[in-house]
Amino acid sequence: MMEKNKEPVEGVKVSEAEYSFAVNLMQYLVVPTFVLDAKGHVLMWNKACERLTGLLASEVVGTKEHWRGFYDSPRPCLADLIVENRMAEMDVLYVEHDDASGMVFGLHAQNWCVMPGLGNQLYLAIDAGPIYDAQGQLLAVVETLRDMTTQKTAQIELERLAARDGLTGLVNRRGFDERLDVELSRAIRDQQSMALIMIDVDHFKRFNDTYGHQLGDECLRQVASALATAVLRPSDLVARYGGEEFAVILPSVDQAGANAVAERIRQGVSALAVLHSGNDSLGVVSVSVGLACGVPARGMKEKDMITLADRALYQAKHAGRNRVESACWDAVKSGAISDV
Repeated sequence: MMEKNKEPVEGVKVSEAEYSFAVNLMQYLVVPTFVLDAKGHVLMWNKACERLTGLLASEVVGTKEHWRGFYDSPRPCLADLIVENRMAEMDVLYVEHDDASGMVFGLHAQNWCVMPGLGNQLYLAIDAGPIYDAQGQLLAVVETLRDMTTQKTAQIELERLAARDGLTGLVNRRGFDERLDVELSRAIRDQQSMALIMIDVDHFKRFNDTYGHQLGDECLRQVASALATAVLRPSDLVARYGGEEFAVILPSVDQAGANAVAERIRQGVSALAVLHSGNDSLGVVSVSVGLACGVPARGMKEKDMITLADRALYQAKHAGRNRVESACWDAVKSGAISDV
């Protein structure tokens, strides 16, 4: 029942006869629909809802176990939030939703559901609307569902492609910037160490000018593959930063762990044995690696991290290339790079 002195979500007001007719009519809708009474018990679970969930009406009508159609452990559905006046929980429970405070005829949300009866996940668009009697008392809440899995999967794939570099298949600069922002915020909040590695292919312009763009592109693809192999944790990110420069974000890692990854990267590229075949003085293609690691200071910005890692990269190149140089976040003070 709705709590006293709380404004109910505005809905349809009907007589008892109209309400009964509406519930019976919903049984024949092609749209998956179920109805809860004012105490959250299932009044109706139509045939379309049975097909969508794999859960029969006989298993849920009269119970509060409608969640079993969508989730593998008890949690409120959208209709329950109206019955129990828990609309404030939508942020926690749903991937996407409209502002509940502005709803006139109900709530609207979208969510991934595990669908235990089917054994697969579906992305559902969900609408829940209350029905009141002529006196304004809540009679029931109607929830309807639409399977949006195909559309959502296509959207995710388009977003994935938009964040990928077409040549190497690695995350592109846009994806790198977005992820760095997320990981920096998390590291500052939790005061955990993280690392940023910048990698540059040594003498790449000379390689490209000598052998042409096709072989240059193939060289970059092989370097990208070596980087992806050297970075082992799913939480880490490897990106093509631009041109012949790459970047690696390592969340929750200490200096020793970051150094180990940087050295694996350097050795992995050398092991490719991609040769400057007409120029013995250059030999095997190699990379210079700049590493910055530590607990980021509050107020630190993404550009500060990149500047410090770039500075270490410059030191690696200045010291002879094909090497790793590192710096510490301690060089960053009050959001600005200090002299190092």
